[in-house]
Amino acid sequence: MGSSLDGFSAIVTGGGTGIGAACAKRLVADGASVTICGRTESKLHDTVERIAAKSLPGRVSYVVAGVTSEDDVRRLVDEAVEWAGSLRGVIANAGGGGGIGSFHLQDLEEFIKVLHLNVVGTLLLVKHSVPHMVAAGGGSFVGMSSIAGGQTHPYFGAYTVSKAGVEQMMRNAADEYGEVNVRLNAVRPGFIATELMEAVPRDSAVYRSYIENTPMGDVGRPEDVAELARFLLGPESRWITGQVINVDGGHSLRRGPDFSSFVEPAFGGRDVLVAKRPATL
Repeated sequence: MGSSLDGFSAIVTGGGTGIGAACAKRLVADGASVTICGRTESKLHDTVERIAAKSLPGRVSYVVAGVTSEDDVRRLVDEAVEWAGSLRGVIANAGGGGGIGSFHLQDLEEFIKVLHLNVVGTLLLVKHSVPHMVAAGGGSFVGMSSIAGGQTHPYFGAYTVSKAGVEQMMRNAADEYGEVNVRLNAVRPGFIATELMEAVPRDSAVYRSYIENTPMGDVGRPEDVAELARFLLGPESRWITGQVINVDGGHSLRRGPDFSSFVEPAFGGRDVLVAKRPATL
């Protein structure tokens, strides 16, 4: 990846921590002007300060915004364009999961909340960023999916559905906007060592199931995802659009994680999870 991103402007949502922060740093390292966003100003401020302290060739700023609010997304894009002068790239990283459990045990309000965050949040970014990228002569949009978007992850509920939705949105939007030189692709991270995944103890059966089903026998780093996202935003990927690319150490070659040891005790055993009625006497 030898070319520079001097003069390139981008937005990274969920940029205060983890993968988003790593993506922002990677883009700034190549000279880009990057606006990160999130809902917690202290995290955004700290990330901007850490990146700025590296004396990298690019620059970074932040906007406090939630991707589920259309007003917030519109303001985010407008402020990013005003600050940088244009918009050429977006990494739609903000997202999250909800309560785990079988589908018949899902809380409807929680299920819809996850769909809103992951699918509608990505839609709003497409809606408000694409016109600016067209005005700039073209651009690249990266939707953050997950290995769960294309591989079964029992008990993950709305998360799997929402990430599959992100992937199909990127494919359809790539078809719609190809003629105006806007590319859209999705990235599927596997287990990445972020703050979110710290909830999985390293001595647990769940963690072992990840390692055993990953050919490279380890977990990824945020920087692994950032390298792929940077490639997809940059000119090196000019002929790539509508694709879904895994960055998972080969995990997608096997099977999803086994969260049964987390879920069964919470709901009272496996019979509850599979909706099995107790035998009548």
